[in-house]
Amino acid sequence: MAERISSAEHEVMEVLWRDSPLSAAEVAERIGERRRWSIRTVKTMLARLLAKGVLAHEEDGRRYLYRPAIARDDYVAAESRRLLDRLFDGRVTPLVAHLAERDRLSEADIAEIEALLQALKQ
Repeated sequence: MAERISSAEHEVMEVLWRDSPLSAAEVAERIGERRRWSIRTVKTMLARLLAKGVLAHEEDGRRYLYRPAIARDDYVAAESRRLLDRLFDGRVTPLVAHLAERDRLSEADIAEIEALLQALKQ
């Protein structure tokens, strides 16, 4: 994924990762529950995402149906890598330490991290 997507574009992608293919009207309807975007705004977002190569579309009569061209897991992996590279010199440990120092890790988070580390050791 060469170009990054904005937080607004990310909302459109989340809708399509959950359920696709969808028309622009269907995307607008699902996003409308959280935001008050017009169909025109949604179509602008879809056009941007198509131009960035993260969406694909197909004709269905007089309308287009949109679907992700990248998997959500691949997007999350790329964004996670960018965050680590930009803020933590590519290392995970400083990120976890930062979160721990800022009281952002719950007891459940710590237990999950411990279980993950144990599984990685085996």
